[in-house]
Amino acid sequence: MHPIIHHINRITDNAAFDQPAIMAAFESYAVKKKQVLLEEGKNCGYYYFVVKGCLRLYFLDNNGVEQTIQFALENWWMTDLDAFKTGKKAVFSIQALEASEVLAIDYKGYQRLLNEHPVMEKYFRLVYERAYTASLFRINYITRLPKNEFYVFFSQLYPDFVQRIPQKILASFLGFTPEYLSELRKKLATQKH
Repeated sequence: MHPIIHHINRITDNAAFDQPAIMAAFESYAVKKKQVLLEEGKNCGYYYFVVKGCLRLYFLDNNGVEQTIQFALENWWMTDLDAFKTGKKAVFSIQALEASEVLAIDYKGYQRLLNEHPVMEKYFRLVYERAYTASLFRINYITRLPKNEFYVFFSQLYPDFVQRIPQKILASFLGFTPEYLSELRKKLATQKH
């Protein structure tokens, strides 16, 4: 069973849908490490499902520093949602942090999928609810917890994730400087010994 079909089954608790028709709506791509799938200021043509690998969503701040705001690991989705839906220019970029395999769907295909397969309407609603909840928790923790406690909490919650993401990119996601994260990791490592 393809990972996306398994994911739809698991999220919707529904196995009775036209799996071949849903799979036919997507194109499969192999993506190289560091390859940019979407560039800020360009048209956003696709919504990506990560079969294997890791993507990140980021923008350049006023100082030209990359600010990572989201990651997508296996079975996660990624796009600049507003640009994808409205046709406006993207305000975010998407880059592969690892060699990845993704499924891609364009906006017309996405709309057709929602209209022709009711399970997909439910599926995306549940995916959006989870993503929105995760974003709210991140904002809550990033603003309420001291930086060191936030890092410890995050690394305990997502230990594999912390190991996969380059330190500089993880620091920007957590709201840290790379230097602060490096010092914090050293401090925590010496406390364990």
